[in-house]
Amino acid sequence: MSSEIKAIGEHKAQWVTISSDEYESMKSTLEVLTDSELLEQIKESREDYKSGRFIKLSELMKE
Repeated sequence: MSSEIKAIGEHKAQWVTISSDEYESMKSTLEVLTDSELLEQIKESREDYKSGRFIKLSELMKE
């Protein structure tokens, strides 16, 4: 059994230019999407909202 490495095809790098604000936004999104604890909290919050388990901000401020 021989160990050969074969290169198939070519890789041509391409560049995309975006604003630094867009870049930072994309980085933040990736951080959220890779944080399993935060994703679970978001899921639970959505379930709470759908089932009516929340207090409106205006009601909270009255307390």
